[in-house]
Amino acid sequence: MTKNSVILAIDEGTSGTRAATVSADGHVSCLEYQTLHVESPRPGVVEQDANDILERTIEVCRGTIAQARRAGQDIVALALATQRATAVLWDTQTGRALVPAMVWQDTRFVDELDTLAPDWDARLRERVGRPVGVRSLYLWAARHLRDTPEVAQAWRDRRLAFGTVDTWLLWHFSQRRECVTTPTNATSAGAYVLADHRYYQEWVEALGFPFELLPALRQDADDFGRTRPEVLGIDVPILASAGDQHAGAIGLGCLDRGQAMCVHGTGSFVDLIVGTEPPMNPGMSDGSLTMTARRHNGVSHFAVETFVATTGSALNWVCEKLKWFQDAHEISALAQTVASSQGVTFVPALTGLRVPRMEAGARASLTGVSMATTQAEVAYAILEGIAHSVASCIEADEEASGVRVSELVVGGGLSRSDPLLQIQADLIGIPIRRMEEADRASLRGIAYLAGSSGLLWPSLQEARKTIAAEAVFEPTVSADERGRRRALWHARVGSELGHVKQFKQNDEEALHK
Repeated sequence: MTKNSVILAIDEGTSGTRAATVSADGHVSCLEYQTLHVESPRPGVVEQDANDILERTIEVCRGTIAQARRAGQDIVALALATQRATAVLWDTQTGRALVPAMVWQDTRFVDELDTLAPDWDARLRERVGRPVGVRSLYLWAARHLRDTPEVAQAWRDRRLAFGTVDTWLLWHFSQRRECVTTPTNATSAGAYVLADHRYYQEWVEALGFPFELLPALRQDADDFGRTRPEVLGIDVPILASAGDQHAGAIGLGCLDRGQAMCVHGTGSFVDLIVGTEPPMNPGMSDGSLTMTARRHNGVSHFAVETFVATTGSALNWVCEKLKWFQDAHEISALAQTVASSQGVTFVPALTGLRVPRMEAGARASLTGVSMATTQAEVAYAILEGIAHSVASCIEADEEASGVRVSELVVGGGLSRSDPLLQIQADLIGIPIRRMEEADRASLRGIAYLAGSSGLLWPSLQEARKTIAAEAVFEPTVSADERGRRRALWHARVGSELGHVKQFKQNDEEALHK
């Protein structure tokens, strides 16, 4: 390797896809980004065009490669971070997706899954670290195999492939053209046996999914073949593939037991590292999920994760659909001009609620508004709602793992908001560290995973020494004030949960009109 050696890192998320180069000093450069579109044609259904994801990801990669060449950089490997639990079905002859991808926020099968929960929840929590839940990639694919002629015919002709976005992109990028996935992606799909690095075959088949259609399991740091020059214009090894949140944790330096990170993207994900043994109380909270944080060198490291599905996307919603603000920057700037929301409360449950209780039928709400309410107070309430949701995630993680959070580091686009992080520190009562280039944590982390076996760094521990803290946000309120705010929040959430039955009835009536 030379001083100009870099890793081409891809971070394919839900709302956008980007590529950049990462050098041995941890610096991220040559960044290219393109927006991705998410469609919700009816309540509970959330979809994306997988072909568009592929094309835009190729475009950002080519843009980054062109920048790197102009800068005299030498790309020595590719590393891939992707959104998790978004499923694709495609034709291996044409390489094209056959149906819209089912996005991880999708809850269309929640009622059917609810009927399976009594028989399966306990078994699933023990083996895969999560209950039946509100979505299933395998049930989605099984329904297409049954009901969609193009998918059924492709399966009969043995030209059908299935996988999450990592599988989809690796199949297109690697010369091997294999259908493979990794633990940090498979664990989110809901049928990965954490302790044994295998699929839970009985559960997959109970959903009507053919076991032989599953992608092969690899490690997150592994040999995925070499890139196809005709696709990306380079021929280098692909050395890492991981879920974006787990790549973000690595890129923020969260490797050890007790460290927690929150990555704010389309949703906000809170991961608490618990070590090489699974947590003590899996499933203690409906919304807490046991995850593989990373697997390399034959060893799995575990985390407990909770998430709020719509935080960054909630800001996009109030800006783009409601036109209340120009953009997220304006929300942050306005929130910084007031000391509180003056009683206005926003619950960001646009696609349902996960904490403190799993309830797919819950709705978002904005309450406590009066004639005196200002735009700045609404902006503050929106950020405070996100911060409260993250605080609930931390509480659920601690309860499920038996591990106390010793520090919280943050990344993702929303981590650039100073008022959000200050509100967050006040609500959880511990300091928050925002790392340098925190919004690029997933890019840096996936590069660390690819390059930490001697390519650019001798180990992940050495790689994280290149990360520095940019700012620290200390709590500024008393424990009593913190408790009062949290109690008010729980009361508002409880009120919304009381309306779920009526919401479901309204949806059913609208569906039959």
